[in-house]
Amino acid sequence: MKKAFAFLVLGMTLASCGGGSQSGLPAASNEFAVQTAVESDASVLTEYPATIKGQQDIEIRPKVSGFITRLCVDEGAYVRRGQPLFQIDRVQYLEAVKAAQAQINVINANINTQKLTVENKKMLLDKKIISDFDYQTAENQLKSLQAQLAQAQAQLASARDNLSFCTVVSPADGYVGTIPYRVGSLVSASTAQPLTTVSNISKMYVYFSMTEKDMLALSRESGGVNGAINAMPSVGLRLVDGSEYDVKGKVTTMSGVIDQNTGSLSMRATFDNPRKLLRSGGTATILFPTEVKKAIIVPQKCTYEIQDKKFVYVVGEDNKVHSREITVLSQNDGQNYIVTAGLKGGERFVVDVVSTLKDGMEIKPITPEESAKNRKKAAEDLKNGKM
Repeated sequence: MKKAFAFLVLGMTLASCGGGSQSGLPAASNEFAVQTAVESDASVLTEYPATIKGQQDIEIRPKVSGFITRLCVDEGAYVRRGQPLFQIDRVQYLEAVKAAQAQINVINANINTQKLTVENKKMLLDKKIISDFDYQTAENQLKSLQAQLAQAQAQLASARDNLSFCTVVSPADGYVGTIPYRVGSLVSASTAQPLTTVSNISKMYVYFSMTEKDMLALSRESGGVNGAINAMPSVGLRLVDGSEYDVKGKVTTMSGVIDQNTGSLSMRATFDNPRKLLRSGGTATILFPTEVKKAIIVPQKCTYEIQDKKFVYVVGEDNKVHSREITVLSQNDGQNYIVTAGLKGGERFVVDVVSTLKDGMEIKPITPEESAKNRKKAAEDLKNGKM
């Protein structure tokens, strides 16, 4: 009883895992589309969703507090390094510079006076009119004033820095993002939202994720992760409008940690952006090519799975079908598999409606074109009520 139940489960699994769509032919039809395996050099593009970032996306934040008095650029403008972006009210910082300079002037005057006092004390000491204690006290007062001068000079330098920070400049070449704050807005270093963002988009970083399984396969083939990255071919980029970007990119780095939630690794490809077509924050699709010599390509719909193993039905000389396990590359284009083992050039295999087949079943082979014609005729007959 258990053995019979096992065969029933296997039959249900074969039926559910088959990739074939319904052909539309009558149930009694014994005709199946058959294709001959051909060895050839193959290239399969695997697609990965990706996000685009600029080489530098720099948040612009003020170092001093104050009201914005002037916007020097507009959103989307191209700016150079050091170019003014915003002007913050500088009155209080200008007054701080003046106050610090005035303090230095006072201390310098006191130092000059104290130097005269020290010279006088030295003369009196030489004549033994005063004690050494009086002379040392005068010298210490001079040193104290000189220390105060150094402190005041530091305060002046800080005040001048704050005054210069009132003009917010671009730290790099790039394009200006959105500007949420306008003239009259009060901003500070603790403001949550940046004044804007400057994006350097001469080169673009495109981030995508590759499954751990795919990365392990590439690493084994290339002798390690670094070897896999170096051996990776140039990658393409499909933009959101469906067009393919005309500049190829190169995978340059990968994350050292696997995301436990997705089981994938973050990869980064670098693309030149000479025409500034790509913008930071955009989305695209990475086109990752896989080149294989003497490969056999089979449609995914002609395969079925049992316990993560893939099978096809091979047609013998007596036109009987036999189930055979095949090994395929993990990289695929979503429609075809590249077979690396289990199928040889010249062998025939069933390409459609494999869920209705059984091992050892005899079929009548037809070409895929004949099968398509039969499906079309069957659909017309069904529409006209002839079936």
